[in-house]
Amino acid sequence: MNLPNTRQNPLEPNVRRLIERLGLEAHDEGGYFRQIHQSEWTCETPDRPGGTRYGINTIYYLMTADSPVGHLHLNRSDIIHFFHAGSPIAYYTVSPDGELQRTVLGPDPDQGHVFQMTVPGGYWKTSVLEQGEFGLLSEAVAPGFDYRDRELATPDEIQRLFPRLWPQLEAFTLKHPKEAHD
Repeated sequence: MNLPNTRQNPLEPNVRRLIERLGLEAHDEGGYFRQIHQSEWTCETPDRPGGTRYGINTIYYLMTADSPVGHLHLNRSDIIHFFHAGSPIAYYTVSPDGELQRTVLGPDPDQGHVFQMTVPGGYWKTSVLEQGEFGLLSEAVAPGFDYRDRELATPDEIQRLFPRLWPQLEAFTLKHPKEAHD
């Protein structure tokens, strides 16, 4: 699969304005983001480090020509993705038993796009802006997102877990992922 050049294409002025107006910042998975909402209520998650999580939170997530890949990662919570504007974004998900699926979030159902999709907790996922200047979406995470619940894929781990999928997933892994935030 040919991927767009990550962080090598300059930002177009209208994309730069969108990043500024929405107050987005670079995300360590790729793309740009900003948290929009975090519930005041919390829930106990005894199977997770720290135990307590916010009930739900939401973010804007922007994929651009300069950062077109949201690198492969796994979240423990369910995440619902909602398409807003721009070009379609392809999501590749891998179930715990190794089933690879491609879903395209986008503006045109006649082209097979969907307006929203859910990635269950425990699935690996990656997102790709395969063409176009930008794609804007939002995500709702329940229980709320916590960096302790996210794992960035390493090449060694993905080769070990999904050897037959490695040729399709290699381009989506970070060679040296950063550790989770505190």
